[in-house]
Amino acid sequence: MLIQAPHTSTPSPTYLIHHPIFPRSASLNVSRANRVMNTWSSRRELSRRMVVSASEDRSSSLNSERKRKVVEHICLLKTKENLTDEEEKVMLDYLYTTQYQMRGIVAISLGRILEENLENYTHAVYMRFQIKEDLAKFYENSFYLGVLKKHVMPYCHGLINVDYEAEVEDDILPIFRKGEEFNYGVEFVLLISFVDNAFGGPVQHALASLARLTYGFPSLIVQSTQGVFEVKLITCYAA
Repeated sequence: MLIQAPHTSTPSPTYLIHHPIFPRSASLNVSRANRVMNTWSSRRELSRRMVVSASEDRSSSLNSERKRKVVEHICLLKTKENLTDEEEKVMLDYLYTTQYQMRGIVAISLGRILEENLENYTHAVYMRFQIKEDLAKFYENSFYLGVLKKHVMPYCHGLINVDYEAEVEDDILPIFRKGEEFNYGVEFVLLISFVDNAFGGPVQHALASLARLTYGFPSLIVQSTQGVFEVKLITCYAA
């Protein structure tokens, strides 16, 4: 599914692929715009172990570079059918300002899903945090919670969060997603649900295969991260 990202905080659009709590992988994409990115997400209710591979890192070697851990956050939103363009703009703008109310948010990318999907997700958000503690503080941030209550929940049916720890090249540009390569393009996120007995060797083999695949397209993929994650789902019915 395609997502148009009108905001980008390391200018960056958002292409996401998704089948979060569903038993197979799916896709959702977001276009990148050279503007400031917004953010939105939700609290946790339903957790399920899954694996994610996200397009990021342009490099010629899988193991030769120094790596640094980061925490990736993906959020999917189901907005109401009668959401107006102005309501959408206000919602996204308020979500974007969340990054200025706390430390630890390294990069943000947000946009509208352009392709129809069975789960009816309408918008997607990608965020990067430096450490897990920063992500935990984000979920509890009073400004962010206020934005959800006043500017997101009234216009949506539900939210879903995916968080995972990953590694990127230990350099300021790839960590903060800065530079000309991040000004245009799309984010592509693949969420895969594995059966319980696949965790361990089979999952690691799958991740290694995906890593080799992404590194095989240096002219197309700017950056790539992957990791094991939990899905957090909240369903909300606003009056």
